[in-house]
Amino acid sequence: MRKIGLLTRLIIGLTLGIILGYVSKEFLHFDALVRLLATFNGLFGGFLSYVIPLIIIGFVAPGIAELGKGAGKLLGITTLLAYASTVIAGTFAFLVGTGLLPRIVNAVGGQASNPEDALVKGFLQIDMPPIMGVMTALITAFLFGLGMAYIKSKSLYQVTKDFQEIIEKVIQSVIIPLLPLHIAGIFANMTYAGEVAKIMKIFGSVFAIVIISHLLMLLFQYTVAGTVSGRNPFTALKNMVPAYLTAIGTQSSAATIPVTLRSAKKNGISDGVADFAIPLCATIHLSGSTITLTMCAMAVMMMSGTNVSFAMMFPFILMLGVTMVAAPGVPGGAVMAALGLLQSMLGFNEAQLGLMIALYLTQDSFGTACNVTGDGAIALLADKFAKGTATETLQEKFA
Repeated sequence: MRKIGLLTRLIIGLTLGIILGYVSKEFLHFDALVRLLATFNGLFGGFLSYVIPLIIIGFVAPGIAELGKGAGKLLGITTLLAYASTVIAGTFAFLVGTGLLPRIVNAVGGQASNPEDALVKGFLQIDMPPIMGVMTALITAFLFGLGMAYIKSKSLYQVTKDFQEIIEKVIQSVIIPLLPLHIAGIFANMTYAGEVAKIMKIFGSVFAIVIISHLLMLLFQYTVAGTVSGRNPFTALKNMVPAYLTAIGTQSSAATIPVTLRSAKKNGISDGVADFAIPLCATIHLSGSTITLTMCAMAVMMMSGTNVSFAMMFPFILMLGVTMVAAPGVPGGAVMAALGLLQSMLGFNEAQLGLMIALYLTQDSFGTACNVTGDGAIALLADKFAKGTATETLQEKFA
């Protein structure tokens, strides 16, 4: 199964879950198999809740430290541009979602609610309380990150990087491989409860809206970058197509950096700025992922009957731009880093987190492609502000 792509495994898990839930309800007339999967889901969900604060500390703290260590004018400009782009993307997603998602939910027969009492319970439940709350983890990560940047502590920075490797290994070796089984359990349970038909219809519509929103956001980014830098936005966007297509295959901004660099330099960006801005944006510029997370979160809340407002979503969008800094360089890294915010700011329960993961990962490749292609637009703007001045790469600043 490891040789099969993650998306394929998720689709297999989703399909088998629906089949198992349908067979258990319509033919077997007992829920033992569904309860067995529900037991696994309870254990996996508890473990995921335990790991969420560790993910935040393991990735946000060293990420902030890295930004601080490379302090400089170009760093500040690039970071500000990337963050502004991320917030604009999230706000755009909210506006699109507000206009379209309620109609989609109503078109498939109203709320596809997923209340806890409608789901089959597991055979047993084991509490796995996290060592700290999500907001405590965020504050701790900011404190350590800024502190390391201020005192320039190489030893403490190395400790946090080692801890980051441990957490990334947990994600790669435990969470990601078990996700298909988790998704199978969620959809088996929802099928047994009679809600899966509505949810699948909503999933398909949301997927299409998200992809179109990605493309519109890229068009906006390159229109602004082209206007400011004096380059043809359509030519610049065309030059970034290899990076877009590579990201669809790798599902990783970090793995796509060599292609993104080559494509960005075709747009006339100076080597120094490109070598600095592209690797930096690969970790801090996530406009595509923000569009997906915002839209998917709104869809999941609307399916559960929650009223979605700008006052609720905008703080979430602002925090996304910070929390996803240095998100794990693995498929689904952005949604893993955002799980804490979904819990603490939007009140997601374990079932909603599972739906969110499933909905996000089905289009993770396209979100990553939007991220890396948008990095070229940020680099264009940074190059204009830097006036072609050669700049050290981020890696050199840490040496």
